[in-house]
Amino acid sequence: MPLTMPLGLAIKSGEAICYGVATVGGFAPFYFMYPGADQRLANQTAKWAPRWEKNINYVCPTTERAIKRVEPPVARAVRAVEHRLPLERMAKGVERRLRPRFERIHSPLAT
Repeated sequence: MPLTMPLGLAIKSGEAICYGVATVGGFAPFYFMYPGADQRLANQTAKWAPRWEKNINYVCPTTERAIKRVEPPVARAVRAVEHRLPLERMAKGVERRLRPRFERIHSPLAT
């Protein structure tokens, strides 16, 4: 009997990409612990770098135009949000509440 996946568990492509990136990020340190990993990585970089550069050079102009078009409204939105949020007052309140605790922990009488 062949193994089948239930229909409710089908993942979307975005989820698959996230899982793949998380897996690569999680196992990368173990890969670099293997002897000769730096040499293998250098060989793969030499093999694939020209292809990556060609693909990046193909996409760059379109991306730069999109960023130039999107950047001014995003900057305006960020400035508007910064002015509306009471971040400084909130940070001072957190500091006022935490400072006595830190001073009590680090005082010479606490030991």
